[in-house]
Amino acid sequence: MSKTAFAAAFAVVLCASPALALDVSTSTEIAAAPAAVWKTIGDFCGIGQWHPVVERCVLSDKAGKSIRTLSLKGGGTLVEEQLARDDKKMSYSYSILEGPLPVANYKSTIIVAPSGSGSKVTWSGDFTAKGVDDAKAKEVILGIYEAGLKSIAAKSK
Repeated sequence: MSKTAFAAAFAVVLCASPALALDVSTSTEIAAAPAAVWKTIGDFCGIGQWHPVVERCVLSDKAGKSIRTLSLKGGGTLVEEQLARDDKKMSYSYSILEGPLPVANYKSTIIVAPSGSGSKVTWSGDFTAKGVDDAKAKEVILGIYEAGLKSIAAKSK
């Protein structure tokens, strides 16, 4: 195989390969018992009560799966599906089915764990960038997580 043919074949493979998943994770310490924090955030549609950009959450069921439709302040709608839930471990995972965020293949988990005399809330996700570069997609998701964690800390005291 000539160098030119090899380079062309390599380029085709690179272009055909799926984008690598990006990971974002952040956490915050909260001076409240894990059960109290979980009470604030554990309800899948409760995000409408604690996330500052969510105006309203409507819960529905689709083939036995919990679906939440989030109306965002300033406009826009996100539709998310709960993938897993463990009330004992105080965690749930979900995916975005549709919405305006610059991401695709988005999956996320939020978990509350004991930490000293309080709690640690960790929000993490993986996704691919859509319509923006990787750094911008990570910035957007990290901003959403940080705003939510700050609000959880304020509401859990």
